[in-house]
Amino acid sequence: MATDGRKRHVVRYENMSDEVAEAFAEKYPRGFNDYLDDLVKYPKPDGTSFYAVTIEIPDGIYLVKIEVDVDDADDIERWLEGEEEAGTEQMTGAGAPTGEGEALPDDNVSQYGGDDDPADA
Repeated sequence: MATDGRKRHVVRYENMSDEVAEAFAEKYPRGFNDYLDDLVKYPKPDGTSFYAVTIEIPDGIYLVKIEVDVDDADDIERWLEGEEEAGTEQMTGAGAPTGEGEALPDDNVSQYGGDDDPADA
């Protein structure tokens, strides 16, 4: 795992700083539906999980948590994996997404500090 000296953070979509919100809007200018391929599910120590996209700015790398409202978690998992039999899902939140998908610099979520919710760190 390469370290580039930038801090890593987890923030909710609703709590992004202006700088992160600007980078988010630049990466995803046409709204939520265009970034679904970038949405990644991350497990938390308590057995639950959250969905997030990665936003990079000069000072840090952010996992921006996106609230996913589904009737069946298995449906969203199948849908994210590209299986056609998944039911319809709803994304909550407001506009911003589209761009080329970028992989996370690494998959070690524990290195990201929680800026807005200590229970989710």
